[in-house]
Amino acid sequence: MTFKQSNYWLDTVTLPVASTGDLPSNVDVAIVGAGFTGLSAARTLAKRGAKVAVLEANTIGWGASSRNGGMVLTGMKLDVETLAARYGMEAAKRMYAASLASIAFVEQIVREEQIECNFSRSGHLEVACKQSHFDAYARSVELIGREFNHRLRIVPQKELRSEIGSDIYFGGIVDDLSAGLNPARYVAGLGRAAIAAGASVFENAGVKQITRTSDNGRPGFHLDTSRGRVFAKDVFIATSGYTSSATPGLRKRIIPIGSFIIATEPLSDALARELSPRNRMIFDSKHYLYYYRLTPDNRMLFGGRAAFFPETANTIRRSAELLRRGMIAVHSQLRDTKLEYAWGGTLDFCFDTMPHAGQMDGIYYALGYAGHGVAMATYLGAKIAEQISGGRSDNPYEDIPFPGAPLGLYNGWPWFLPFAGAYYKVLDWVS
Repeated sequence: MTFKQSNYWLDTVTLPVASTGDLPSNVDVAIVGAGFTGLSAARTLAKRGAKVAVLEANTIGWGASSRNGGMVLTGMKLDVETLAARYGMEAAKRMYAASLASIAFVEQIVREEQIECNFSRSGHLEVACKQSHFDAYARSVELIGREFNHRLRIVPQKELRSEIGSDIYFGGIVDDLSAGLNPARYVAGLGRAAIAAGASVFENAGVKQITRTSDNGRPGFHLDTSRGRVFAKDVFIATSGYTSSATPGLRKRIIPIGSFIIATEPLSDALARELSPRNRMIFDSKHYLYYYRLTPDNRMLFGGRAAFFPETANTIRRSAELLRRGMIAVHSQLRDTKLEYAWGGTLDFCFDTMPHAGQMDGIYYALGYAGHGVAMATYLGAKIAEQISGGRSDNPYEDIPFPGAPLGLYNGWPWFLPFAGAYYKVLDWVS
């Protein structure tokens, strides 16, 4: 099996040109990370007149923002029943409403900034891997309709062929509000929009240390980077699964989990329509899940947690083999289809599987998207930017508890991931 160990999406885009000069000596806001979160924040802050420097360790969109499946999904990683039980129904409603607003916000940015990223409200389909999973769908749909005023549609097994060219599932749920896009083109468009608004983006400027200090009596922070030092009145950490030792308090609350994707050669129109008649964003009901979709040029893009550790040449190669077997188990029609791309990225999970956004030790942050980051990262980046610039905060994740590891047995290196992977496999077997 031969394929490129590279990100398919990046072959479809030209990234914006970042700043080539020296770092400024001081700025109003330094943003660490040039992905969805950081660039959305930079765009908002620059439009409000702030002097902004985005400090990126690699290149614009290098991390999860260009490596994901391009699924712009309603809801959150946790189901609404769990949200309501943990935080109360009113808080759960605000969180769910934010997930819907985040998709509208992405659509608004795409329209306002004229970003050509194949944004489409194609909807998503969640498919049930067991009868018990499908039986639980009815309860969720009823609760979401009654309490959250959002309508989903159940698809029984006998009607599932109208949504997916596979017979292995027990039914599904459709949400027509979700969307799909090309994430590399979208993050490139966000970068251009931020730069056009007046923000400066500095690539290869990894932040090594952040120190609270003052400059001519002005309180703030020194950021020491691989390209020099900058003083900022405010700092916003937007590094998600790539959060480093520069912010140890955040790093020990984030679990970096590898997620891997393969992409086939382009399929014929007839085969593409057979596999996904309505071009949905599709994912299954397992903890150890698969997610898949058609790309705009009719490739089957198929992803999942094939290996939990972040991407290396070895984990990509092993994951590609596992994902190809999974893809054929779902779509036997692709048995003889050539695989052309395989790549990996790093997701940001918190110990409570929730997004978190607010302040820690005087530094702003937003992270913990758990695979729902395309829309939520864009949204929370803008919300924190509004807060930094003195606006009203309506961020529903600001005041919820932000737990670290039990007993403090974690410093940022996820040594326990193989055990977590085995645990989730057992849950999928017994659930």
